[in-house]
Amino acid sequence: MGAKTKKIKSFGKFGSRFGVYSRKNFNVIEEVQRKKQRSPFYPKGRAVRIAAGIWKCKKTGKVFASNAYYLEPKK
Repeated sequence: MGAKTKKIKSFGKFGSRFGVYSRKNFNVIEEVQRKKQRSPFYPKGRAVRIAAGIWKCKKTGKVFASNAYYLEPKK
């Protein structure tokens, strides 16, 4: 994996092949998807993203499908 810099954060692994707009969008999406999110199966449990649209509850061990990048909070 490439080096990360302060200005471009995790997008630094791709080098200088993309524009500013792409870099900003990628950083926002990746920052949200890497965080542990609240599990729908257990109120205090956390869900971790395994792949695009595939999530796993850390407490119960259930694997489920949902949104690609982040889980929507219940309304």
